[in-house]
This record gives sequence, structure tokens and C-alpha cells, in this order.
Amino acid sequence: MSPVYTIEMAYARMRELQDLANRSRAHQSVTAARRAEAAGARAARATKKR
Repeated sequence: MSPVYTIEMAYARMRELQDLANRSRAHQSVTAARRAEAAGARAARATKKR
């Protein structure tokens, strides 16, 4: 007999996937902010040299 896949199981899996997506999105925004900050610092140093 195969296991029964219930709506509760499907809902739990959907929540897991949503949590993973949210964590990934949050991580991407932190990474993008760090990159922008680093680029701004590089630009500031380049401007000071002139």
C-alpha cells in the first residue's frame, strides 16, 4: 500500500518552499547591499586619488 499524500502534507511542503524562498530573497538583498557598499567605497577611493 502506498502512503497517502494529504492536503496537510502538501500545505506543509508549500510552507517549507516558501520559507526557503524568503530566506534566499533576504540573503540576496544583504549580498546586494554589501556589493553596493563596496562599489561605493571603491568609487570614493578612486575619486580621492585624482
